Parts: sequence; structure tokens; C-alpha cells
Amino acid sequence: MTMPRFNIAFAKAHFSELIEKAILGEEVIVSKGNKPVAKIVPLRPAKRKPGAGKGQILFMSPDFDAPIDDFAEYQ
Repeated sequence: MTMPRFNIAFAKAHFSELIEKAILGEEVIVSKGNKPVAKIVPLRPAKRKPGAGKGQILFMSPDFDAPIDDFAEYQ
């Protein structure tokens, strides 16, 4: 299956339509002089996995949560 290609002038004039295509899951290629230069794709939210950062913090200072002297007037 070929992805639709549009030249820059068309993409500029019909940007919102191309964005709608991306929202619906279609990938759109924008080309300049028959050469692809950009791809508009749907944005997918990052899939986060709980606990993925476990073990990455190797050291935490014992006074990590101690009040900071510079902020004494705000406490």
C-alpha cells in the first residue's frame, strides 16, 4: 500500500485536511520536487510501564527532603 504524497504547496493550502487524515490513522508524505521531505503521522501516547525506572537511582542524599535554608521565609 502506497502512502499518499502531496507537494508542499498543497500541504500548506490543505494542512487541516492532512491533519485530519493523520488523526484517523493515515500517514501522509509531503514532498518537494518529487522527493519526500516530511511525513505526517498520528501521534500515539507513550506507553508507560510502572516500575520501569526501578533501580536507576543509585544514591540519594540523607538530607534529600530536609528544608532548604534559602526558602526558610516561605515555610
